Amino acid sequence: MKAFLCTLLAAVLCVEQAASFWCYTCNDEPSNWNCVKATKCADTDKYCLTIYASGGIGDKKGQRITKKCSPVCPQTNLNLGVAAISTSCCEHSFCNLSGASSVKTSYLVMATGILASLIYSLRTGL
Repeated sequence: MKAFLCTLLAAVLCVEQAASFWCYTCNDEPSNWNCVKATKCADTDKYCLTIYASGGIGDKKGQRITKKCSPVCPQTNLNLGVAAISTSCCEHSFCNLSGASSVKTSYLVMATGILASLIYSLRTGL
């Protein structure tokens, strides 16, 4: 009986986990509140991916969020002053509930660009 139980235990430990992997998904939404659709990922997917993009100035400023299943985790953190994009990945079911809100438009970079444009315009007499 002990040999049977040991064999059964070894077989269970060697079998790959067959549990489904789930992520929250949405495409190009303005708010994280719209990104709560649960989607079963493919067997090749290993990550829940969140892409956060923001851009614009003043009243024209906005943000977009995309969430999906992904087989790879692209590391993107790009901040151009008036536009920014960031990705975040996690490896557990439903781990991408919150948005990747760590990227913000840099007001210092925007102010520097505007100041440089103003100085250039004044020096050239435009």
